[in-house]
Amino acid sequence: MSIHQKSLAVAFSALLTACTTNPYTGEQQASKAATYGAGAAVVCALIGATESSKRARNAALGCGIVGAGVGAYMDAQEAKLREQLQGTGVSVIREGNNIRLVMPGNITFETDKSNLRSSFYSVLNSVSLVLAQYNDTTMRVTGHTDSTGSDQYNQQLSEQRAQSVASYLVTQGVTRERMYVEGMGETLHVADNSTPEGRAANRRVELFILPKA
Repeated sequence: MSIHQKSLAVAFSALLTACTTNPYTGEQQASKAATYGAGAAVVCALIGATESSKRARNAALGCGIVGAGVGAYMDAQEAKLREQLQGTGVSVIREGNNIRLVMPGNITFETDKSNLRSSFYSVLNSVSLVLAQYNDTTMRVTGHTDSTGSDQYNQQLSEQRAQSVASYLVTQGVTRERMYVEGMGETLHVADNSTPEGRAANRRVELFILPKA
């Protein structure tokens, strides 16, 4: 077996054996960290195969370590966020190496207001604790509204609500330099605005947690 084939075999072996138990469902599934690491090893091995045998081996092993490191870091942060936010109404969604927190408008703000509900402070306190612990990430705070009202009003309200969340996180020790704040108005709806339930789902603030490049 050539060194290129050996590199690919190691990567695929890691991918096949990257299995763990989901602590929330009890089911066996592929570990995100190991899967990302093995996937990176496969890609880098293919690239390295066009180079010397030594570079092929280093590409597979080196890139696998990098992939597993980022995946493991975000795995740990995701688990901590799920633990802290269980039962709060905030959704924790994993998207590749990114984590998205969806904060529904009904638990964050009064109708047509941009001031945070005092009852939501403790939730953001929990988020802040995790963000401070895992500070090798950046964040995008995005506000969204339903289609009620003018485009201009909705745009302004979405920006103000996103800013309120970001400003509160800053008071809890999250540095502003880690955050990008934006309002999307009514443009990125996730449900039908013709129903009360749909409009409620569209009124939200989303916090994207991204590993630093």
